Amino acid sequence: MKVTKFGGSSLANAFQIQKVCNIVLSDPDRRIMVVSAPGKRTKDDTKVTDLLIAVAKARLAGKDYSKEIEAVLARYAEIADELNIERVMPGIEVNIRKICAAAYTDDVMYLDSVKAMGEDSCARLVAYYLNASGHKAKYCDPSECGLYLEHDAAGKAVILPETYDNLSHIADEEDTIAVFPGFFGYSKSGNIITFSRGGSDITGSILAAAVGAEVYENWTDVDNVFAVNPNLVKNPFPITEITYDEMRELSYAGFTVLHEEAIYPVFARGIPLNIKNTNNPSAKGTWIVSKRTHYDSLVTGIAGDKGFCTVTVDKYMMNHQVGFLAKLLEIFADEGISIDHIPSGIDTVTIVLRKKYFTEEKEAKIVGRIEKELDAKCKVDRDLAIVMIVGEAMANSVGIMARAASALSSAGINLRIVNQGASEISMMFGVSESYCSYAVRVLYKELFRY
Repeated sequence: MKVTKFGGSSLANAFQIQKVCNIVLSDPDRRIMVVSAPGKRTKDDTKVTDLLIAVAKARLAGKDYSKEIEAVLARYAEIADELNIERVMPGIEVNIRKICAAAYTDDVMYLDSVKAMGEDSCARLVAYYLNASGHKAKYCDPSECGLYLEHDAAGKAVILPETYDNLSHIADEEDTIAVFPGFFGYSKSGNIITFSRGGSDITGSILAAAVGAEVYENWTDVDNVFAVNPNLVKNPFPITEITYDEMRELSYAGFTVLHEEAIYPVFARGIPLNIKNTNNPSAKGTWIVSKRTHYDSLVTGIAGDKGFCTVTVDKYMMNHQVGFLAKLLEIFADEGISIDHIPSGIDTVTIVLRKKYFTEEKEAKIVGRIEKELDAKCKVDRDLAIVMIVGEAMANSVGIMARAASALSSAGINLRIVNQGASEISMMFGVSESYCSYAVRVLYKELFRY
């Protein structure tokens, strides 16, 4: 059995949806499909998810949102009309209007419920179209199927363990295609909870793990994962095979082709993941596997991401104070802040974290506690980007760090943090946010010699 997930660009209009359905029908092993909300039809278009966010924001602001909701309905009506399935629209419209008009007590929960209508409505439409075309298909309601989530201390969606057993039977009907909406699930109390943007990747991974799929196919609009963002470099080096660990590192550092949280469910069960192109289905794509069979290059990929900050703690003779680091980390844990990296010196330690979680309120609490409870000086810097060089082959090679640091230095880029992972498959450089893209291009030129 294969689980297939299709991104927004693959479902942007009726023509693309027909293409997606033909891909699924071309292989009888493709019995589960996960759909995103329709994406952009043209470069200047607006994604359905963003249209829905506009609806929610208008209502939360106490404004009339009729214009915004009509824009959403118009997108689905256009698709339904071109697919000749106008009969699906009354049900979709009733559902969208019901959710958008529902009473709410929490702004975030309301926004989640409205955003989820993009994927939910698309799944209903695709299932209806398949049935109308003479192929048995069923829309899968995440609530009825038991995709249960909860929020962790940082507000991030976390999968409840029972979800995997709940979903293990959704494809038991061998002659029926299960169409599942991505991006969201439900709390045990019945509230909609969404993953972060791009979260349909996670839904597909969960389903693949739940049914023990042979492969998880993630369909997008490129033939391969590339060694670097193709928006930064012309004709970047294509990656044909990459490990879960390498992809996890690159996704964390800004690779947008796959959500970073989509790796674990399939990794835990050893299910290979294949990135493929909806517009060129014959291309082999990129395989994400537990163990590589070959290496196309010494470095697998280079990625950079903005939005980090550092908290540098300074205390003389810190290294002689037993339990100092444990107490420091406990302060961050108490405030629900996860930590990304911890480079350190003899008398200093730097905590690297995502600044979107490190709000001004959190900063005031944490800095105050560090200075009071640990009697240490504390400095916060919110202008940091992380640039990663990733590749399993680097573990047995000499000189990559020297070449990278020299190239960045020659380009006039100051290195604020340098850290090599314990597994030796990644090197991390901290630079100012304004230098993020430039640093990626410099490293790609040095390490791939383009």
